[in-house]
Formats: sequence, structure tokens, C-alpha cells
Amino acid sequence: MKRNNVFQLSAIACAMLLLGAQSPSALAANDEPLKDKWAPSEWGAKDMAGSANRRSTQSVLKAVKLVKQGKVATLGKVYQQDAPGFGTRGWRMVIPGLPTGGPFGPQELVYNDEYLATEIGQIGTQFDGPGHIGVITSKGMYFYNGHFLEDKDVGTYGMGPLGVEHVGQLGFVCRGVLLDATALRKMNPVPIAKKKGDPGIITDKDVEAMVKNQGIAPIGDGDCVFLYTGHGDIWHPSKWDSYSAEEKQKRIAQFNAGEPGFGISACEYLASRKIALWGGDTWATEAVPGEGEQPFECHIKMMTKRGIWNLENMDLSQLVADKAYEFLFAWSPLKMKGATGSPGNPIAIY
Repeated sequence: MKRNNVFQLSAIACAMLLLGAQSPSALAANDEPLKDKWAPSEWGAKDMAGSANRRSTQSVLKAVKLVKQGKVATLGKVYQQDAPGFGTRGWRMVIPGLPTGGPFGPQELVYNDEYLATEIGQIGTQFDGPGHIGVITSKGMYFYNGHFLEDKDVGTYGMGPLGVEHVGQLGFVCRGVLLDATALRKMNPVPIAKKKGDPGIITDKDVEAMVKNQGIAPIGDGDCVFLYTGHGDIWHPSKWDSYSAEEKQKRIAQFNAGEPGFGISACEYLASRKIALWGGDTWATEAVPGEGEQPFECHIKMMTKRGIWNLENMDLSQLVADKAYEFLFAWSPLKMKGATGSPGNPIAIY
């Protein structure tokens, strides 16, 4: 696949629908998950939560000690109809009725509800859960911990053991680590990479350099690690509504044209450090295009292989402004039975 084809997102979506109608034997297969025994995971054959299992009493108490100033930053972006979305994904909310119901009683109570039509697990600030990313093998479409899309308990109305509610049952309370790639590269935003070695690809050595330059402890077991590239500020939460419709469309195209982010060496490094969560201010967290021909390789190697989940489209601007490189991070995906992911508004306290 040529790199410029990565961005033919509608075509890819249509292709995936067609693939779902074919048997795995009719498709090209990648048997790496089977040969390298990606399952069972380190948490056992029955695990459905992946890296959320890294939370412990000790890690929570340690993370709480990072709160020094009593400051809070919310890290989620606003969900709205004209915000950037990957491919054909969209968000549409309406308030039916105005009011939806009432009046009731002598005080004339009325109320409003909303109707929402959206890819609710994969839009805006989004958490990628166990049912989101898989690999076609000769035995079926392989997902985290050896589950297959063809399993009898996985279907159109829910992902069964791959549902995001299993991660939501545990949630994330951890040491949050902010990595400021704009300070490392001395450019904001960090540019989209065109080839391997470009500054838009953050490597394992870059991660170590940012930790050192920022004067924080090394990344370790159970940490939640987030990358700021400045690319997310194209869709800046405090400025978006001030733009004209024409300017918004221009920025949406710019935002979705590709992104800087983690390269595969950085993802492998973070996995070796046994982190609990990775995320960033972009729509994939990893560099797009990446270092090789495989699009979204970090997604495969972090989530499908290891169960280390991803939180995308975060608003990290306040943390960057305050140089809050370590903080108490708290968030949990919604317990939506069988969903592939979840929206949300993570919290950083420092």
C-alpha cells in the first residue's frame, strides 16, 4: 500500500465492510499473532481488560503524591457536529421538542432530552478498547488475547469479551506523564513526517530525551504516557467556535492529512516499560505516515498484541502551559456493553 493511500479513508471503510463478508481463508493472512503466541496475555487467558490491570493500591497511592498545587486540567475536547472526525465518522446531537416533555404539575415543569447519532466510541476524545483493532490471520480475524471476530459471542450487537465495559470496570488511576515533543523539536506544531527519520516521528531515543530534558523520573510500570505534538491545536478547544465555516473546513483537512506521533520504536519502548495507557493530542497518537508500509503499526503491536490501550484527541494545552510533566491521572471508559471504545473527559490533578 502506498502511503498516500492511507488517507483514502472512505475507501478503506468500504473495504472493511466488504472484508467482513468474506471468510478469512479468502483473504491475505498475517499469522504473526499465532506463530509468536500473542495469547494468552500476561494477565491470563480469561483476561478482558489488558493494561488496566496494572493499577494497584501501591501505584494509586504513589500517584496521589504527585498532587502539589491542587490544580486540575480536564483533557477532553468538546463533542460537536463540526469537529474533525476520522474518515466518515460524525457527531450529530439534536434536542427534540424544545421542550421534550411536560408541562407537569402546578409549577409547570418541563424538561429536555437529547438524541445522539454518532460513532460514540470512536469520535472526538476517544479511548480505543479491546474490540477496536484486529489482524486477519489464517484462523480468523484476531483481536486481543486470542479472541476472534468470528467467535459466537461477538456480533453486530456487541463485542462480547472484547467489550470496553471490561476495561471500564477497572479504569485508570496512575502517574500521568506528559512528553512535550514541541520542546524537544523546537517547533510547534511538530510537522507531519514524509519519510523515516523526519522530526514528525518520535523514536525511543526521543522519549528518553524528553524524560531527561523535563527532569522527571523514568517511565515505569503502570504509568499513563501522553504525547504533545501541537498538531492537536489545529482543533483548539478554546478557539474552534470563533472560526468561520470555511476556516473550519480548511483546518479539518489539515488535521486529517496526517500527523506527527510515536514511531514503532517508541511504542516498543513504552511497552517494554510496562505502561498502562498511551495517548496524545492527535487522532491516532502514532505518526501517520509511520516508519514503514504498515499503517497504524503501533495500534497493532500495543493493543492487539499486548492490550495496552490508547486515548486519542486529548487537550493537553493546559498541562503544556503549566509545564506539568507529572500528575495524577484519573479516567475510566464508559461501561457500554460490547462497545469498541468510549468517549470521555480525562482529569489531570497536579
